[in-house]
Amino acid sequence: MIINTGGRCDIVNYFSDWLIKRFEEGFVYSRNPYVPNLVHKYVLDPKVVDCVLFCSKNYAPMLDKIGEIADKFNVFCHYTITAYGKDVEPNVPSIEESIETLISLSEIVGKQRVAWRYDPVLLTEFYTVERHIETFNVMAQKISPHVGFCIFSFVDMYKKLEQNMPEIIPLTQCDREKLLEAFGAAGKKFGLKIQTCAEKEDFERYGIANSGCVTAEILEAANGVKFKTASFGKARENCKCIQSRDIGAYDACLNGCKYCYANKNPKIALENIKNHNPNSPILIGEIKKEDDIKNGAQKSFLEPLVFGPKQIRLNL
Repeated sequence: MIINTGGRCDIVNYFSDWLIKRFEEGFVYSRNPYVPNLVHKYVLDPKVVDCVLFCSKNYAPMLDKIGEIADKFNVFCHYTITAYGKDVEPNVPSIEESIETLISLSEIVGKQRVAWRYDPVLLTEFYTVERHIETFNVMAQKISPHVGFCIFSFVDMYKKLEQNMPEIIPLTQCDREKLLEAFGAAGKKFGLKIQTCAEKEDFERYGIANSGCVTAEILEAANGVKFKTASFGKARENCKCIQSRDIGAYDACLNGCKYCYANKNPKIALENIKNHNPNSPILIGEIKKEDDIKNGAQKSFLEPLVFGPKQIRLNL
């Protein structure tokens, strides 16, 4: 099974001490966001955890510890660095700071275990098609030597986004084509594989692969492992990613991104994190008497390792 530490909130950035303690103690609890009294316990043991997924906009708080986790577990790291400033991502480090941290992360875990996420791509009067193209090219030149590939996606105009970010300008087909051509050209220029995730359309004609951001094939190549033939199911429509178990919590991220799907709004997140205890086995709050605690279904889908994570990291 796959443990996901970054689907619901940015644990790496804001709760790294808690996460490290969970690995030290060897287990974690995760509350079901739709059935609040249902809690699953997951053992953090490489015998049953095939890979630990990280997704963050700032790995700086974990740089001194992530190598220890990567030596014991198979890992894969998504690093989101976009063109947006504090007006859209209030609490995210600058592009320059983020790239420096990404380079350090790559040196620790190996470039094949790091993917650069440039998403979501959205337009405003300030963040125009031209600004995206210019910024993407500058970033791609600096980042390409340090990552396995780049993932981007166009913003989904869901109802909550319309409320939280009314300044968004809908992407036209012409806008999309200009961006696709430019991103594909940048990938070719800088030797950077570029792909989308959960898109219906095929962008191969632009030199852009249509894949999942976390497929079995990606994890195999990054960690030198092989998955047994199995059906992992879909995480969502058009998604090709392998399913994972998220240990985070919605409405608990302080990045404050205006386009965020996981937070209703930043004020709720600020209130929720007041209930965070670094020593609790669950991210937000404590285990309650009325909680129904169940052992999460855990088994490995990996073939026996030919060599382990540490050798992979050194060879990269």
